[in-house]
Amino acid sequence: MKLIKNIGQLLQVREGKQALKGEEMSILPVIKDAYLIIKDKKIYDFGKMQNLPDNTYREVIDAKGQLLMPTWIDSHTHLVYAASRADEFVDKINGLSYEQIAQRGGGILNSVKKMNEIDAETLYQKSALLLKEIMSYGTGAIEIKSGYGLSINGELKMLRVIKKLKENFDIPIKATFLGAHAVPMAYKNNKKGYIDLLINELLPIIAKEKLADYIDVFCEKNYFTAEETNQILKAGITYGLKPKVHANQFNSIGGIDIATQNNALSVDHLEVMNDKDFEILKRSDTIATALPACSFFIDIPYAPLKKMIDNDIAISLATDFNPGSTPTFNMNFVVSLACIKQKLTPEQAINAATVNAAASLELENEMGSIAIGKKANLMLLKAYIKDFKEIPYFFATNPVEMIIN
Repeated sequence: MKLIKNIGQLLQVREGKQALKGEEMSILPVIKDAYLIIKDKKIYDFGKMQNLPDNTYREVIDAKGQLLMPTWIDSHTHLVYAASRADEFVDKINGLSYEQIAQRGGGILNSVKKMNEIDAETLYQKSALLLKEIMSYGTGAIEIKSGYGLSINGELKMLRVIKKLKENFDIPIKATFLGAHAVPMAYKNNKKGYIDLLINELLPIIAKEKLADYIDVFCEKNYFTAEETNQILKAGITYGLKPKVHANQFNSIGGIDIATQNNALSVDHLEVMNDKDFEILKRSDTIATALPACSFFIDIPYAPLKKMIDNDIAISLATDFNPGSTPTFNMNFVVSLACIKQKLTPEQAINAATVNAAASLELENEMGSIAIGKKANLMLLKAYIKDFKEIPYFFATNPVEMIIN
C-alpha cells in the first residue's frame, strides 16, 4: 500500500457518480489535514490525519501541507495532428478571421493536407510526445478526435494512432471518429458523396477494428447541417458509437436539438446560444462542454456557463487542444479562463473539469473524485498553492508538482 500523509487540502471528496447541476456545482467537498491510502492503483482509504490507521506502508509520500486532488479530465481534444498552423496565427494577428482563413484554404483543410503527407509512425511519435507533456500538466484522462484525414486512409491513420496511444499509455483515452469535421476538397461539390463514404465505407472498418468509442459532427454553417448531422450520428449509433457534437460555435442551426434527440453524451462549444437551446439542454442529460481557450485564442464569445448553471444544465470544461483554433493543452489555464471570462467560481470550475468532465466520457465510475475504489490518478500541487481558490488565481501556470497513481 502507498500512503500520502499530511495533505493540506484533499479536494473533491464525494461518492456521487452523476454529473452535477445547479447549486450542486457550488459545492467542493474538502478534507483538511488529511491522509490517503492507495492499493493496487485504486483509492483504498482516506480521512483526517488524526484517524490514520496504524499500518505498514510500502511507500510513504509526505505532502507537507500541500493540496491533493483528482487529475483533470480533458473531454475534447484534437491531439493527433501533423503540424502546427503558426502561419495562420500570424494571419490572425494581421486581422483575418477564422472563417476568412478557412476560405483561403487554411483552417481544417490545411491540417488535412499536412495529415495526408505524414507517415503513421512519425504521427504516433509526435502525438506520444505531446501526450506525455499533457499528462505533466495534470490531465489524467483524455478524449482524442480524428477529423484531419477526411479520407479513408487519413481517418484510419489517425484512429490507429489513437489506438496505439491507448495501448501504450496508462491513462484512460477515448477515441472519437470526427470524419464529419469538414468536407474535403475532393468532395467540394459532392457533400452527399462524402457523407456516403463516411457511413458506408469508413464506419464498417472502424467498427470492425474497434477504433472509436464515439462519433462526432461539426454542425455549423458551411460544414454540416442539422439534418446531415442527424444522418451521420444515427449511422454511428448503429455501429455502437455514442454521439458527441460540435455545435453553436458561430451559429445556432439546430445542432443542440439533434444532439439531445440522439442522446449525445455531450454537445461542445456553445458560444452562441438562444432561448430554445437552453430549454432543450435543460430537458436532457446531455452535458454542455465549454471550450474557453478556443474563445480566447480566436477572439470569439465565451459560452454562457453561468446561465447554463442557473438553468440546471450540467456543464463541463475541456481544452479543445488543436493546431488551429486552440494550441494549448493546459487544463489549469482553461479552469482559470472559466473563472475570469465566464465568471464561474473556483468550486464550479473545478467541478466542471473533474466530476462532470468524467461523466462526459463515461468515466464517472472510475475518475473525477476522491472515493474508495476509484482510480488513484491524483495530482499533488506545488507548495505555493495554499488553497484551492489559488488554482485558477495563478492563471496560465502549471501548478502540478507530482502525479501519483
